[in-house]
Amino acid sequence: MSAVQQGSPEGPVGDLRSAVAELDLKPALEAVLMVVDEPATEEHLAKVLERPRRAVADALRELADEYTVQGRGFELRLVAGGWRFYTRPAYAPAVEGFVLDGQHARLTQAALETLAVVAYRQPVSRSRVSAVRGVNCDGVMRTLLQRGLVEEAGAEPETGAILYRTTNYFLERMGLRGLDELPELAPFLPEADAIEGETQEGVPSFDPDAPDAPGYEDADD
Repeated sequence: MSAVQQGSPEGPVGDLRSAVAELDLKPALEAVLMVVDEPATEEHLAKVLERPRRAVADALRELADEYTVQGRGFELRLVAGGWRFYTRPAYAPAVEGFVLDGQHARLTQAALETLAVVAYRQPVSRSRVSAVRGVNCDGVMRTLLQRGLVEEAGAEPETGAILYRTTNYFLERMGLRGLDELPELAPFLPEADAIEGETQEGVPSFDPDAPDAPGYEDADD
């Protein structure tokens, strides 16, 4: 006779939920966060662990404080709306030495500049990004799209041009809770508006897949 027939209304699922509910909350949170591939929200963790959201939120913050006090090599951070383990910045050289083993897979300067323009101007079209940078950025934009750092965000009503914005993955990689945590731009680029106004009219439309397009050498793919 099956578990359901013997009086368990949910069978193995009910047994699993019962077992989860009996676990100590903090170790259970640590176990789950060890296997997530993106920041986990408090709501999702509360649902999985069969606990009130408030209890989960309090436990997460207590764990984060405990790791800091203990000086652990990792930290628990609230990033992009969820929680995830990160290497503590002080130990980044050790991790880079182990993972990269002398090989650097970083974005080029052109890609970083383009990503910065998107982050501060979003939603923004490719032509506007090219105007700010003063060079065609189609190849770099393709790279940022492929890496999941930017995504399409509709079309510009006046021109129909595709608009782009940063993704939650961008926030995660930058260690930000939201775009409001981006540093102020004015102290670094006080003439940004003037530069854009001067260059926007002179930036032509490019074929992003044409290898002989002007500025193609700036592509990052």
